[in-house]
Amino acid sequence: MNTMLANIYFAMQTVGNKLRRDEKGATAVEYGIMVAGIAVVVMVAVFLIGTNLDTMFDKVGVQLTPKAT
Repeated sequence: MNTMLANIYFAMQTVGNKLRRDEKGATAVEYGIMVAGIAVVVMVAVFLIGTNLDTMFDKVGVQLTPKAT
């Protein structure tokens, strides 16, 4: 009887340890959230910097155009 209970106990411990160590799904979700956050930051940066760059290039282009004589 004790041997059977010990075997059941060790089997439950083994299953419990495997379940606690299996974090593949949680890790994938965390990486997905990080990638989404980085994508948002990149889009905002491109939008803000792109507008400023466009204005700056327009100013430079106006200054470089030859004046009609």
